[in-house]
Amino acid sequence: MAYIQSRRPDSLKAAPLIVRRRYEIRAALLGTVAALALAGMSDGGLSQARAATVKGEVSQTVSPVSFADVVDHVRGAVVSVKVKTTETADAEDEDETPHIAPGDPLERFFKHFGEEGGKHPGEQGGHHLKPHVTQAQGSGFIITADGFMVTNNHVVENATEVSVTFDDGKSVPATIVGTDKKTDLALLKIKQGGPYQYVEFAKVPPRVGEWVIAVGNPFGLGGTVTAGIVSARGRDIGAGPYDDFLQIDAPVNRGNSGGPSFNGQGQVVGVNTAIFSPSGGSVGIGFAIPSDTAQNVIASLKDKGVVARGWIGVQIQPVTAEIADSLGLKSNKGALVAETQPDSPAGSAGIKSGDVILGIDGDRIDGPRDLAKKVAALGPGKKADLMYWHDGSEKTTSVKLGSLPDDKEAHAQTGKSQEGDSFGGLGLTLAPASSVQGAGSHGVVVSDMDPDGAAAQKGLQVGDVILEAGGHAVNQPADVKAALAEAKKDNRKAVLLRVKGSEGTHFVAIAVNPAS
Repeated sequence: MAYIQSRRPDSLKAAPLIVRRRYEIRAALLGTVAALALAGMSDGGLSQARAATVKGEVSQTVSPVSFADVVDHVRGAVVSVKVKTTETADAEDEDETPHIAPGDPLERFFKHFGEEGGKHPGEQGGHHLKPHVTQAQGSGFIITADGFMVTNNHVVENATEVSVTFDDGKSVPATIVGTDKKTDLALLKIKQGGPYQYVEFAKVPPRVGEWVIAVGNPFGLGGTVTAGIVSARGRDIGAGPYDDFLQIDAPVNRGNSGGPSFNGQGQVVGVNTAIFSPSGGSVGIGFAIPSDTAQNVIASLKDKGVVARGWIGVQIQPVTAEIADSLGLKSNKGALVAETQPDSPAGSAGIKSGDVILGIDGDRIDGPRDLAKKVAALGPGKKADLMYWHDGSEKTTSVKLGSLPDDKEAHAQTGKSQEGDSFGGLGLTLAPASSVQGAGSHGVVVSDMDPDGAAAQKGLQVGDVILEAGGHAVNQPADVKAALAEAKKDNRKAVLLRVKGSEGTHFVAIAVNPAS
């Protein structure tokens, strides 16, 4: 039971009426805010708080919100998922550090937030390696009466055997129907016939500030319930190309992966997937896959066993204010095409490097992630109209979407040289790519740079190859100087450089510097 008291100090009894009135109003408002917080989602609590405000009174005792009815309604559909896998581990130095395959989307997330992220297979330091059976566990939830259930891909990845344990302790085997690495979702099917208690996805996404209830199996303790609020929506944590996470502060820990987060009506609003934590325990920042994303992926997995996504074949990046200015755009919304892949749908439709895709099928896009989601959702074989910016004007072209191929990672390798023309105002030295071994025959190489200079602040690195400046191909440092001079003459604040680096091709907007 929570108590809220509003006491007026004796010293105020003799104070002027206006002082006492201000104090009483302030006390009433503070009491009302506290009453609202404790009343939570209860309409009765809100009505009571409003009534107290109208009367100018503050409730002396307010009951805290209870999630007991919701938990009773859903807990039978939430299960523990236990997985057996065969891994290669150090025979002399085995530990419990999780193994994450190189290139796994979660590897980038763990590195970004300072986690160890596990060890890669074979990195145990030269000792004899041997295969052995390991066990892992997470959470999941049943979505149909006949036993289809949802969990995370990383919970069941490389599994040789999967079983689920219900709230009453009963365990049954399950099979993997399909997985989707890009969204970290998996669909399982319980082998034994139902009917089973199940839960449904929410049809309306939660708002920031609404209550969520996380149910799962943290640390293998069994069914556990925690509560919190939605802290943010649309989070990109670098786990994959379709990141659109809910951020919640309901405590989730190891073992909660794949478990559901519910709204006050007992509907699933998210699938718990990752946490930000320096220690491995909850610090109040968890991430969940939104219900609308999960529904679409699960429907595809159930129907085909895989998720077929649309693909146009472009490498894209955000449009910054400087990039927008250099291209003559009034807004920085859209997706800048850094590179068009050979024989891709976008290339066939006339989309070129340096174009900015502004929308698809009449819907404007905010940025690259928005475009990726819309294209993927349309699916292969569909025709769509792309709105894009090309050579200072807006155009529209029709494109037939392809099927998203398997991910391929390409790295450009360039040599280093300390010779070249210096651009003192930008803090970098350039040399023709043809003069640097391994840099190719086109472009100019960043052979040296000031780590505190303007170019370094924009992300340029030694070894990067500048292919274009201001929309024109460059092969000599003088070509870059000419592009800078032209941009200055046209009253542009920046010149756009097309750069090939270790992670692919992208654009960088460099401010026009009179000293360059």
